[in-house]
Amino acid sequence: MAADDSSLKHYFIYYRIRDGVDVDDAHASVRNMQLALGKQTGVMGRLFVRNHEDTTWMEVYDGVADTGAFEQALREGVGQHGLESIIQPGSARHMECFVECV
Repeated sequence: MAADDSSLKHYFIYYRIRDGVDVDDAHASVRNMQLALGKQTGVMGRLFVRNHEDTTWMEVYDGVADTGAFEQALREGVGQHGLESIIQPGSARHMECFVECV
């Protein structure tokens, strides 16, 4: 199977949330960032939590055509919404980008 570089991209961003963080506030911050990102880029994000381990979260963004503009808007959104403050110290947001096999 080969990946077509002109295909739409799919982003998976996972991280551990900080011990003691207010989960409801953190969830609201991520969702607000995703809503703003969706308005800016047209790409709506989804938020997941790892099954049986609720401190690992994953954001998923499907159908990204302009990766440069999307990644710039994402970086800005993370900063504007203070998402780095919810990340477990010593951890980070890990971003992976995939294309569908054709």
